[in-house]
Amino acid sequence: MRVPVVQHSSRRRLARRRRVWWAGGEVLVTVGLVLLLLVVHQLWWTNREARRGAERKVEALEREWGGGGAGNRTGDGDDSATSVPSTPARPSDGIGSPDTPDTPDTRDTRTGQQAVTARQSRPTWSQAYAVLSIPRLGLRVPVAEGVSKQNVLNKGYVGHYRGTGQPGQAGNFALAGHRNTHGEPFRYLNRLRAKDVVEVETRSATYTYAVDRTLPQTSARDSGVVRPIPRSVVKPRYGYSEPGYYITLTTCTPEYTSKYRLVVWGKLVSVRPR
Repeated sequence: MRVPVVQHSSRRRLARRRRVWWAGGEVLVTVGLVLLLLVVHQLWWTNREARRGAERKVEALEREWGGGGAGNRTGDGDDSATSVPSTPARPSDGIGSPDTPDTPDTRDTRTGQQAVTARQSRPTWSQAYAVLSIPRLGLRVPVAEGVSKQNVLNKGYVGHYRGTGQPGQAGNFALAGHRNTHGEPFRYLNRLRAKDVVEVETRSATYTYAVDRTLPQTSARDSGVVRPIPRSVVKPRYGYSEPGYYITLTTCTPEYTSKYRLVVWGKLVSVRPR
């Protein structure tokens, strides 16, 4: 009977292989845990912190303005609400903030209808100065000037595109918000339907818009959607051809990517002074 002989060199090689495999397994487990923590941070922690910060800012704005939110004053038969024509008498000059009440003091001599014009000054860069409410989405978040990720969007705020109109102005009040992470205020923007209510509350008034049209997907560089008369330059059949009082809401699509943009448009239907 032959007895197998195991050489010491073979044992050493097997031991080295085991150590290599063990070390490799530990590295893979460590990398997996780090990636998991990163995912948790992005998908949970950033949302938690941004939402808390946004809620605190909304509360601070309401205290500063000295009253409850826009939702507390919404209702049918509000005699203080002023209706707005679909076509303005003339475009409002300049870009500004809603520090001064907007009053329907411009009359279209051709139609006899009233139009709202805004006499406003520029808001401070990255400063929250309004509150956006979308009842269908259960959303109520601050609106800040600019669309900087670090100073605005990553705080859970909605950002105002610099150079577009302000609430209540003739033209286009254009906003951007995250769809995923950092509060993701526009996570469910695709759920909005025609006639859904979008409200923008400022120090001086509450502006109510009604959702009118949706552009499901366009290029991230489609600048036409935020022009004073919004119309996609990528898909020209989407948009408008006449001046009006518009709001534009933009976010990334599909979810968890930033390749394309989803766009929702609305029209101003009423103004309620505070």
